[in-house]
Amino acid sequence: MKPVDRHLADILAAVRPLAPLEVEIDAALGAVLAEDVASPVPLPPFDNSAMDGYAVRAEDVAAAPVTLPVIGDVAAGDGGLNALGPGLVTRIMTGAPLPTGADAVVPVEWTDGGTARVRIDRPAPPGNAIRRAGEDVRAGDVVLREGTRIGPAQIGILAGVGRRRVRVRPRPRVVVLSTGAELAEPGTPLGAGRIWESNSFMLTAAVREAGAEGFRAGSVTDDPKEFLDTLDAQLVRADAVITSGGVSMGAYEPVKEALSPLGTVTFEKVAMQPGMPQGFGVVGPDQVPIFTLPGNPVSSFVSFVLFVKPALRVMQGLPAGPPATVRATVTAPVRSPAGKRSYLRAVLTGDTVAPVTRQGSHQLAALAGANALIVVPEDVTSLPEGSEVEVIPL
Repeated sequence: MKPVDRHLADILAAVRPLAPLEVEIDAALGAVLAEDVASPVPLPPFDNSAMDGYAVRAEDVAAAPVTLPVIGDVAAGDGGLNALGPGLVTRIMTGAPLPTGADAVVPVEWTDGGTARVRIDRPAPPGNAIRRAGEDVRAGDVVLREGTRIGPAQIGILAGVGRRRVRVRPRPRVVVLSTGAELAEPGTPLGAGRIWESNSFMLTAAVREAGAEGFRAGSVTDDPKEFLDTLDAQLVRADAVITSGGVSMGAYEPVKEALSPLGTVTFEKVAMQPGMPQGFGVVGPDQVPIFTLPGNPVSSFVSFVLFVKPALRVMQGLPAGPPATVRATVTAPVRSPAGKRSYLRAVLTGDTVAPVTRQGSHQLAALAGANALIVVPEDVTSLPEGSEVEVIPL
């Protein structure tokens, strides 16, 4: 059987980052920057007031309480030239430019709020309540680096430095397709021998959680021609395809039967439990990567975590490799078959991890109650309670 690490390495070597494109910033959420972004101006661009209050010369209010004449107002957005002489004050609003000659702002709460004359009850030191030009960003500073995933704060700073469009690697478009004659759509009556289809919903959600765009294509029966027709119809909107089911060793394996003759998809046994039957390759004229995962729900999910999620990171231009792990102490004995790397569903709490009681690859409820995978190496068949183990947080 093929080692887990080699299967991942082969996938990562075959997958390429998506080509960058320029988009409006309000369409950039979730994408990854394909350029460094610098500010053309300092931020803030000018000295301005951090509070509603009065612009003053600090020396004029040092002996507070004092009463001084108010010579005018400066509002946010005021583009005029404002100056302040000795012994005078100007009302000022938050964000308004600081008048020439002023070196402090007295918050309105420290005053009687006067409009012609104002009593100031507390002194304000130089620089009080003033946002200095460039204190956040200097002109020419890089505010976002290539490879940054764009979230709400990143969109904010893009707008803040005047960018309307930005160059990004887009979120990969991933089509998810399940196979199996036994599958029924949730919400429909469940006939004899049928089960409600869950994998495509689970995997589409996992795709979206990984920062890509997931498109659920539903399910098809065990007819290879139906599978190929559906796949061909979906390739027009796919940067990658994920299938579940139809890759094992028995009869009625439509994914394997349909794709094996193409010669561009390899089906292998990977030394892991759950999830031993795996397939990967490319399909269609655009050589779209396809991940053919096993049909048991837990096997399918673990395979996504180990192989698909890192590949999606490569497609987004992000560093990729095996899932990150932490060390924890296992609270119960665990067993694993010789020669396979096991991924046991578990609940991680602080520095301890408790395996769930139901480890079957079909037991989706147990997976839903887990938040981690205990990793048991290929050469280990059992570990006693209290052993330190590697854990993949989910």
